[in-house]
Amino acid sequence: MTWAEYCAAWSRLHGGFDPATASPVVRGWVLTAYKIGSWLGGKRIGPSAVTTAGLVLCLCVPGAVSLGRAGLLAGAVLVLLAALADGLDGAVAVITDRASRLGYVYDSVADRLGEAAWLYAFWLAGAPGGLVVAAGAASWLQEYARARAASAGMTEIGVVTVAERPTRVLVAIFGLLLGFALSQLVTVAMIIWVALAGAGLLQLLIAVRRDLGDH
Repeated sequence: MTWAEYCAAWSRLHGGFDPATASPVVRGWVLTAYKIGSWLGGKRIGPSAVTTAGLVLCLCVPGAVSLGRAGLLAGAVLVLLAALADGLDGAVAVITDRASRLGYVYDSVADRLGEAAWLYAFWLAGAPGGLVVAAGAASWLQEYARARAASAGMTEIGVVTVAERPTRVLVAIFGLLLGFALSQLVTVAMIIWVALAGAGLLQLLIAVRRDLGDH
């Protein structure tokens, strides 16, 4: 499957959003997944196996962080590896023509569980519980609102917000790295997560109001 064919297939599965025209971060994310996913598909590794591997890596992050300061560095590496797996399961599904509704649901649930594990790790690292809960709630609300809008008839992705999954991954990785350098910075990372998640939720709600307001 060529990159152009992959973009077309990926777009059909993501509300018509074309990754080739996305921001450099999102485009680079999807392109990397395409290249590695092509290799995995050639090795006959299924998308569900990749999803499970990513979830296991996420669930290991709190355990790594609980080991102490050096664990923050290990946690950042685990988040990076989990994020790669998260992008790869969908790529493998598209490239091998094994995309399914069940796989889509499993991937979404794994994403939410994985992010909950990251946020728990930030709490273990010293971030205030209130900020951690606010970050999780705002991110979950964005994903929930998008899913409900789709079920209500919104045919497109709505808007690519400032707090999409790749952004949350970057905040988690750099937040843990900064915490490794200076423990107080894990709180700064949570403040940034909350601010971006709140702005992203507002962006999405405006897009949903625009798309569904007259229906």
